[in-house]
Amino acid sequence: MFALEPIHEWVDVPGQLIAWEPSRSTLAKVAEAPVSDVPPSYQQAQHVRAYREHATRGTEMARLTIPAWNIAGRCDIRAMTYVINAYLRRHDTYRSRFELTDDGQVVRRTLGSPKDIKMVATDLGEKSASEWRAHILRTPGPLQWDCFRFGVIQRADHFTFFMTVDHVHVDAMFMGLAFVELHMMYAALVNGGAPIPLPEAGSYDDYCVRQRAFTSALTADSPQVRRWTTFAQRNNGSLPQFPLPLGDPSVPCEGDLLTIDLMDDETSNHFESACTGAGVRFIGGVFAAAALAEHQLTGVDTYHVITPTSTRSTHAEMMTTGWFTGTVPITVPVTATSFADTARAAQHSFDSGIELAHVPFDRVLELAPPEWGLRAPGFGVPMISYLDATLAPLSPAVIAEWNGLNGKIYSELGAAHQVGMWINRFGNGTSVTVAFPNNPIARESVTRYIEAMKAVFVRVAEGREEMAPASDDLIALDLKSA
Repeated sequence: MFALEPIHEWVDVPGQLIAWEPSRSTLAKVAEAPVSDVPPSYQQAQHVRAYREHATRGTEMARLTIPAWNIAGRCDIRAMTYVINAYLRRHDTYRSRFELTDDGQVVRRTLGSPKDIKMVATDLGEKSASEWRAHILRTPGPLQWDCFRFGVIQRADHFTFFMTVDHVHVDAMFMGLAFVELHMMYAALVNGGAPIPLPEAGSYDDYCVRQRAFTSALTADSPQVRRWTTFAQRNNGSLPQFPLPLGDPSVPCEGDLLTIDLMDDETSNHFESACTGAGVRFIGGVFAAAALAEHQLTGVDTYHVITPTSTRSTHAEMMTTGWFTGTVPITVPVTATSFADTARAAQHSFDSGIELAHVPFDRVLELAPPEWGLRAPGFGVPMISYLDATLAPLSPAVIAEWNGLNGKIYSELGAAHQVGMWINRFGNGTSVTVAFPNNPIARESVTRYIEAMKAVFVRVAEGREEMAPASDDLIALDLKSA
């Protein structure tokens, strides 16, 4: 469900494009929105500043999340309009817009009432795939309030519903929430039912206030800051860098995506059994596989990476759209001859470091004195994200419904400054989607890295505990661009 695909590969037959955009009255109220006492989250502030930096350099930033799925029949515009407005009014993050001052401060302005939001439908006529892609890519940036769009592409017997949202308002969990809220609500209405009751949503504003209170209380001597500092100092004063060449970072370069099947369902189960036998969870095995692969490629004895995790803490927040994701630093001493030992070290690093997700690295940089030698992250930071779509809060029923509707998640390909690896376990196996700079050097390096990682996964699943040299063990892959 959460595998990304490049938007330029979204090709389908032409259809009638109907788009929902803000009403004039809504835009007038947005223009008058007062400054809010609610601070932006660290995630939002970093994103807004990065957007401005990209604009200054004349490069595009990958910032949009674009889920799309098919619905049978003709779209009931009145019902869909109700559903879209109900969704936006339900989640308070959509009432905010941001400004960036000359000195780099991010200011939030907020609409006074959810009812100030009103999206209206406009028939834009028949459009080809290239034309609706261009429409989506014109979604405003995070310095405009309406940095989100909704639309349908109507065909003879069905329509494709899509939404496009700037990352300033959402994290990965929003996709499952939006699918359930929008799709199920629409289905209920067009089948003659009343709006479905939804659990109470939490407040992203409240989260931002709590985050700022917590981070403001930190000092350079706080244990969490010290632990982040130790991690950074082991990586030349910042976050780690991908261990293989990625090309010249000074040459502007769009990103690309590559999806590779790592294990089928049976092999995934065998790998999980090996993890359980070592006393770790699947996620610990994922970090161990990456650590062993990197050791085989580079000879490093200690593996470093960052991994995102949700900082939601209440049931209401589980039902809330917003950017709650924090980052955990992972350090794994590699035992080259033992997956089990490496996996136990990886699991311990993740479990003991989970609280650091509440401490943004930007806040560490603010607090660290110059003599500590810390600096902002550079080009090519590696990130591994693991999602098991067979576990709650997702469910096989939701995943099956998504797949049955040909659900897809698209991303535009802006400049790539990170090597993101999203490892997803579904009912039919485990795959990885990699985002990387789109140049031949980076592609060759990323392919080698994932080949090595896949070899470790398969070897462990087959019960071969001894770690053979990479040159003897890499297997041929049928690579497909995602």
